[in-house]
Amino acid sequence: MLYFVGMKAESDFVQSGGVTSPQGFLAGATSAGIKYTDRRRLDLGILFSKVPCAAAAVFTTNKVKAAPVLLDRARLKKGTASAVVMNSGCANACTGEPGMADAVEMTELAARHVGVKPEEVLVASTGVIGVTLPMDRIRAAIPEVVLTLAGGHDLARAIMTTDTVPKEVAVKVGDYTIGGMLKGAGMIHPDLATLLVFLTTDAAVNVAFLRQALRKAVDISFNMVSIDGNGSTNDTVLIMANGMAGGKPITKSGNRAEVFQQALNKVCIHLAKESARDGEGATKLIEAKVSGAVSRKDARLAARTIVSSLLVKSAVHGSDPNWGRVLAAAGRSGAALVPEKMELFMGDTCVVKGGSPVTFDKKEVVKHLDGKEVFITLNLHLGRAEATAWGCDLSEEYVKINAEYTT
Repeated sequence: MLYFVGMKAESDFVQSGGVTSPQGFLAGATSAGIKYTDRRRLDLGILFSKVPCAAAAVFTTNKVKAAPVLLDRARLKKGTASAVVMNSGCANACTGEPGMADAVEMTELAARHVGVKPEEVLVASTGVIGVTLPMDRIRAAIPEVVLTLAGGHDLARAIMTTDTVPKEVAVKVGDYTIGGMLKGAGMIHPDLATLLVFLTTDAAVNVAFLRQALRKAVDISFNMVSIDGNGSTNDTVLIMANGMAGGKPITKSGNRAEVFQQALNKVCIHLAKESARDGEGATKLIEAKVSGAVSRKDARLAARTIVSSLLVKSAVHGSDPNWGRVLAAAGRSGAALVPEKMELFMGDTCVVKGGSPVTFDKKEVVKHLDGKEVFITLNLHLGRAEATAWGCDLSEEYVKINAEYTT
């Protein structure tokens, strides 16, 4: 259903929705034994559209880019794609020319399997850096991938590495649907991270607008998440629009563009929050909202620095209402601020007003910090700009996971 409130549109979440919720998309996954000998663990899969799609992507800003990123970036210059083959267990990064050859071969194998040209297929990989793909296992496994409507759920599990749960979503917007899935729980920091995000829609969308809409959605969602301050080599956010819902293509002008943008934002923000919630070793989701900034840039800087602060993360983990760490993070963020004007809330409780502490119920704040979702709100009282960022607490389990990642 679609509802209008002024120029805004509200979209409904689809129950058990994912990348195959939009018409014409199929998916499937299998176990190739890429990293683990346990063949019950899904680690290889394909996302496929019955018709060619307009396609756009945003990639890592890391100067060290994996072979799949380099290949996809080149192929997406034409703005079309029909399928993506993807794997977990091996990032195919820092693997030189052999790694690029393996990425190309993966697309050729998948193309043969689904019946399209190799240049219509993209590739995505995640896992350990500096290890080559076991192509003999992949060659044997790709023909085993069965594409179905329900296969999107298997595919979401197949791309997991240290994720504890698959992350999927879909929203219905009038006659069309937008679906998505995400992998990412570590090496997450603003301007993309260890994220593989695949978005699908059966809306007809002009490719120029699709690129613009994706950049805007990524900017307020995945670029506002920080789990551990580290970005990666394989980050990819891809959207495919096959137009099977019918209608004229959505372009950048008109109400339909705004409706599509809002729905895409909703999908991306939902997935971004799920990534932060499932951060490696995390027990709590942190949401930091900064308002009253002189510019959107400043609001983003402050919000991202707060959720990135190891001291803030540690305090949240211990349910310690150490609000000074929040102000210190904002103060070093580079955002313009006047300490005497700052107002800070933890949950619904004001702990700082006019830059000075106020009397508050410590037990009430601790109770909020004990919850699964922690809300930090900082008003700079300098302007009207605002931004929201998401992160998670820092636990002993995070160190354990990353101390043993390759062993």
